[in-house]
Amino acid sequence: MPLAATGELMTRAAEARAAVAAFNVITLEHVEAVVTGAEAAGAPVVLQVSQNAVKFRYGRLLPLARAATAAAERAAVPVALHLDHVQSDDLLRQAPGAGFSSVMYDASRLPYAENLAATAAAVDWAHTQGLWIEAELGEVGGKDGRPPLDAHAPGARTDPDQAHAFVTGTGVDALAVAIGSAHAMTTRTAALDHELLTRLSAAVPVPLVLHGSSGVPDAGLVAAVAGGIAKVNVGTALNMAMTASIRRFLADHPEAVDSRTYLGVGREAMADEVARIIGVLGPNPA
Repeated sequence: MPLAATGELMTRAAEARAAVAAFNVITLEHVEAVVTGAEAAGAPVVLQVSQNAVKFRYGRLLPLARAATAAAERAAVPVALHLDHVQSDDLLRQAPGAGFSSVMYDASRLPYAENLAATAAAVDWAHTQGLWIEAELGEVGGKDGRPPLDAHAPGARTDPDQAHAFVTGTGVDALAVAIGSAHAMTTRTAALDHELLTRLSAAVPVPLVLHGSSGVPDAGLVAAVAGGIAKVNVGTALNMAMTASIRRFLADHPEAVDSRTYLGVGREAMADEVARIIGVLGPNPA
């Protein structure tokens, strides 16, 4: 089917107090696993390509984007493409021509006033191209090797009043909030601040996004969706599933040299994890 639009999937999810799952992809195996897992779960899904993934692919966006588009168009469920954690204006401007309907423009590393100004400029341009723009306020942490901030450090958590002003001042379509999760967690021990999420949901007039969801226990994810999260981003959990399955396969088959054998095992493990996570998040009206 034709590519879905991230904004439409998120809007419907937010209206139903549900969430769409969004998975970061690096290889073609990731792409195929996400689509296969979403089809098994019978749910829409967002394929996310991060700026770091583009860097890994020699700085070229189109090869992975074209593969993701081809997989999405052949999927039995709605699939949207999202460009994640973009800090480069040049990369932002490549998004419309590469099939992406949405971009997470990440200026969260900057002081508040600079984040607001940079994001507002990105939104102004992106909206002329029909792009849905997500931004981040506060700092989830753990990205690019940065450790997660202390839960009580200034700026570590998203302030509801500031979030309202930021969304109003920038015109963003969705907001990633810092409520206790962190990127690249390999243990599911993140404790979300659900009281803060309740206040953010009441204060912010656009759908909310949870980054660093691989480190959140299932019960925390369920509560986050009930509390107003409309998109749940997952990346590390897929890499862990893939890596663990390949390690086991190669330990059991030391003679293996055909990459299709172990990559196939890794792809299947990721697809199973995609279906499992979608199931945890619950029904999605899209």
